Amino acid sequence: MESNITYYVILLLLVIIGFLVVKRVASCMIKTVVTLLLIAVAIALYWLYLR
Repeated sequence: MESNITYYVILLLLVIIGFLVVKRVASCMIKTVVTLLLIAVAIALYWLYLR
């Protein structure tokens, strides 16, 4: 019985750690996409209006 509870606790910890890692990676990817979009807009504004 104790070994089953241990497996469930380890599985739960792995799921929580996996969720946190995916959340942080997704957050980083979203920040990267937003930054790239802002750079693209800045380049477009420069190209269209300040050239």
